[in-house]
Order: sequence, then C-alpha cells, then structure tokens
Amino acid sequence: MPGLPDLPGVSYVMPVLNEEAYLEPAVRTILAQDYAGEKEIVLALGPSRDRSDEIAARLAEEDPRVRLVGNPARDIPAGLNAAISASRHPVIVRVDAHSELTPDYTRLGVAALRRTGAANVGGIMRAAGRGAVQRAIARGYNSPYGLGGGAYHGDGVAGLAESAYLGIFRREAIAAVGGYDPGILRGEDWELNLRIRRSGREVWFEPALGVTYWPRASLADLARQFFATGTWRAVLVRRYRGANPWRFFVPGALVLGLATSAVGLALLLTGVLPWASAWPLLLAPAAAYLLGVGFAVIRIPEQRGVGDRLLTAAALVTMHLSWGAGFLRGIVFGGGRVVDRSRI
Repeated sequence: MPGLPDLPGVSYVMPVLNEEAYLEPAVRTILAQDYAGEKEIVLALGPSRDRSDEIAARLAEEDPRVRLVGNPARDIPAGLNAAISASRHPVIVRVDAHSELTPDYTRLGVAALRRTGAANVGGIMRAAGRGAVQRAIARGYNSPYGLGGGAYHGDGVAGLAESAYLGIFRREAIAAVGGYDPGILRGEDWELNLRIRRSGREVWFEPALGVTYWPRASLADLARQFFATGTWRAVLVRRYRGANPWRFFVPGALVLGLATSAVGLALLLTGVLPWASAWPLLLAPAAAYLLGVGFAVIRIPEQRGVGDRLLTAAALVTMHLSWGAGFLRGIVFGGGRVVDRSRI
C-alpha cells in the first residue's frame, strides 16, 4: 500500500448505545493520546435510553475534536459506517465505549502501520472488572479457557493475523472492500478483516498495543451477549464455510455433547436404560466438561478464595453454553434479528 506521512491525521470512530457508565472515560483516554498528529472523534449515537446522548453532547461542546452523528439503526456496523463516512483523516481507529486505550496506543499503532505496510493493525485486549462478578468475567476473557484462539486475547508474537481487536485501519483499505457489512450484527470485525485479507492486504498483530476492555457486569448480560455472538458466528460459518477457524465449532459441539449426557441421565434415572450396560458412557461428555472447567479454574490466575473460583467457573460455563447455544441456533435458522440485548 502507498506510504503514510510521518504524522497522518487520525479519526476515531465509536458506536454508542446505552453507555453512560463508560462513554466519558473512553473518550477521555482518546483525547489523552500522546500522538502529535491531528485527531478527531466521531461518535455514532444510537437510540439510547440512558444519559449517553447528553454525555456525548457535553463532550462535543467541550472539545471541537468530538463530533456526533446519528445511528438510528442502532446496530454496530451501521454506526461504524456512519462514523467513517463523517470522518476525514487517512487513518481510522475503531474504538469501543467499553474500552480505554493506553496513552501510546495511537502513536505505536500508526508507527506499526507505516513500518509493516499493513491495512489494519490491532493489539491486545485486557479485560478488567470493578466488582466480583465483572472481575470473574474478565478472567474468562483473558484466559484461553474462556475465549481462546485469537492472538489479541493473549501475549502473542507480532506478525500477520487473522483478525484484530478494534483496529487501526488505512482508510483506503476499508473503502476498497465496502466498509462494514450492515447485515452482520455480531462478528463484524472478523468479517471485515476477512474481506481485507482476501483483497490482498494484510492484517497485523502488534502486542505492544494495549486496550483495557470492561466486559458485562452480570452473568445474565454476559449470556445475552454471547448468545448473540454465537448466533452470528454461525452466520459467518454458513457464508464463508472453510474460511472459519475450527474453534468456532467447539462450543456448539459442547452443547450437543451436554444435551446427549442430559438425555442419557434422564433415561438412566427413569430405568429406560440399564445402568449395568454401556449406556452410562452417554454421561462422558458432561463428566469431561466438568473436569475441564475444574482444571481451568485451578489454572486461571488472580483468584482469591473459593468465592472467586466459583464465580470464575460460572463465567466460563455461561460463556461456553451461551455461545454454543447461539451457534446452533444460527446454524439452523440463521441470524434473523438476533441482537445483543445486554446493553438495552
């Protein structure tokens, strides 16, 4: 790709929906970036039911670098496209209201874009929590036993990547593939990066980039979020088939295995199947999963006492089963209008 100037202007784009608890700190970390180039922030405001619009208006009044656009469709891809269309700089930084950038994020990211010639650069997502439940959920995010797979959930080595968390993009790369697909309501980052890679451009993982992510603060909200995520991952499997990594299929297979164990246990307890036979082998998936969760809880760091370990186990099980159930729903029925309702 053509070279970038030393200090290209940067446009930060952020979809906003019911984010009154997180929006202002997220914007403040952007305004505090130690990057010397020109900057702007474009907030795409969905139909929030809290004080998000009021907070956004105040931030825009205080600093002319903060600009507002509407996102009546409420969905993340539509909001990102609206914000990108309203922005003007050659570098697009996709940010999230639940995320806070380290002060050097933009400077290091732009340097990586210039050094590698990549179309998109992403770093590491560090989940954090304030209460006991949110901290347990964050531990799940930060562990390969929770989400697993993506380099941006760990401390991988810099290099070419399948996708990127958030992302620092060359504007022309986004334009060349038509922007975010408004029909993909979750997993939009992976899908966009797939099209970027298929266009002959590169996605780069840069572990020096750090982002703090504040996950959902309750298990119920986590379940809603992950069910929607699993559903739309299945849509991506249906659309792109062999381009999907094998890990997308694991939670769905887990749910099927546990369902088999549940049916087997019911038939054994009711006497339909005899215990003195090979039929108790139907319980093997559930037994293996319980052992796996126990092993993961022992290995995951930053836990204090039995209460933390029980919450970590609950967070892992919620992640796995919600994602897997959503995936099976999406494989059979498609995405429909399944959306993440945890922020409504």
